[in-house]
Amino acid sequence: MNEEAAAPPAPLPPILLIGCGKMGGAMLQGWLERGVERVVVIEPHGEATAAFAGRVTRLAEAAALPAEFRPAAVVLATKPQQAEAALPALARLAGPETLFLSIMAGKTVAGLAGLLGGDARLVRAMPNTPAAVRQGFTCACAGPGVTEPQRQLADALLAAVGEVAWVEREGLLDAVTAVSGGGPAYVFLLAEVMEQAAVAQGLPPDLARRMARRTVAGSGALLAASPLDAAELRRNVTSPKGTTERALAVLMAPEAWPRLMSEAIAAATERSRELAG
Repeated sequence: MNEEAAAPPAPLPPILLIGCGKMGGAMLQGWLERGVERVVVIEPHGEATAAFAGRVTRLAEAAALPAEFRPAAVVLATKPQQAEAALPALARLAGPETLFLSIMAGKTVAGLAGLLGGDARLVRAMPNTPAAVRQGFTCACAGPGVTEPQRQLADALLAAVGEVAWVEREGLLDAVTAVSGGGPAYVFLLAEVMEQAAVAQGLPPDLARRMARRTVAGSGALLAASPLDAAELRRNVTSPKGTTERALAVLMAPEAWPRLMSEAIAAATERSRELAG
């Protein structure tokens, strides 16, 4: 007997999206693919929502919001430096029934609550750019008063673009920002320098680029699919006294990758704390 197919998830409830840049647009695309009752986007630049024409309502400013529109969630995806100008206009929506989900780097729950009002129910999250291809990783932290259904709603909104994890202490989001938020840049740098090194060894530039990009992408896919930890996968590639072992002796020297990556993550974490003020 064939088992019944699992029922599709219920559409997401009405959402108000503030800002439709790269990350906001990636999340919006994920919600539309998942199914959503209605999305209103506050975005002054019409070209930012051109790809979503006919599927969302775009307004240039929050003052134009219809009084009867009561979103279940307000997603704050504007630039952090625009928060002080943009958020007070949303204060009338702040209350126990509405979730505010912020993906603005460096803006704390307390700081956001000060702009929205003390009744705002806030979740702060840090997604990363692979969200653009639904392969993102997001860490989130719930602020005071957030209910379990609101937490589940935040999880659903974030899961539309990748994997979601939660932390209980907001301070941990500084390290999250340094590791997963900035992590794609570190991986892209790896592909960049591998390509340059391949050219330096005489390989044609087109081949060097294809080789570096596909090696990084394929290794990431293997890492995601394998139950083994990264160290074991590394050892599996490393034949004793072979070429990879010789290369790793350089990369894993005391002053090389392990120390440099630790210093880089520490520097990025400290900068995140500075931005949070």
